[in-house]
Amino acid sequence: MSTLPLFYAQPKVLQPRRHGARSLAPAGGFQFTATTNAVPLVAAELPSASRCFPVVFTDEKLPQPVAVLGLRTGQNLFVDEQGRWEPGSYVPAYVRRYPFIFLENEARTEYTLCIDEAAAAVVPGNWNPLFDAAGQPTALTRSALAFCRDYQAQLEPTLEFTRALAATQLLVEHRADVTLKDGQQLSLSGFKVIDEAKFNALPNAEFCRWRSRGWLPWVYAHFASVGAWSGLMDRMVAVQ
Repeated sequence: MSTLPLFYAQPKVLQPRRHGARSLAPAGGFQFTATTNAVPLVAAELPSASRCFPVVFTDEKLPQPVAVLGLRTGQNLFVDEQGRWEPGSYVPAYVRRYPFIFLENEARTEYTLCIDEAAAAVVPGNWNPLFDAAGQPTALTRSALAFCRDYQAQLEPTLEFTRALAATQLLVEHRADVTLKDGQQLSLSGFKVIDEAKFNALPNAEFCRWRSRGWLPWVYAHFASVGAWSGLMDRMVAVQ
């Protein structure tokens, strides 16, 4: 792969011959997210994510919703030094999926379950194995397959939603200028938000189409997530 997805360094097809003697360390270790301040979201999780993080969109031809986890590049304010995620805070599906992932073939007709062999959670041993003694997937691997399949199914509705945002030119460039309580000033840019005035000016027919597609809760969740910026500022002060 010319460009690897965020977090993944050595994704390989999961197979008993290669991974029969590998296990997965206990869940709860999120140290791999500590140096990123934004992670992708699928649209269906925007209402849940918006309660904890600002939800914005990447500045790309085909935008992608992301959760802002920190005010500085390379800093996740929701993970502590032991790799524990903030209790009570939503964990994005992209994070929960790791170290598993679906990778597609060149024709984009088939998906194969892979695992990042570089992940700290992938360890030698058979106490929490990926395959049983007969080389069959364990409940752990079957669960990962089901999760990745569900995640993949959520990508197309997300793309349809973001295509509509781009087509109607509702996304505008934005910058978050933050002044911390100690007077320190930070600026976060390179992302887009939905222009609320433009959204409210959509023709009735188009608005009804968005409602019929189930997109309105996602738009309103994005608007509501503005309130999460203050929470990030409070977290920033707490770690100073």
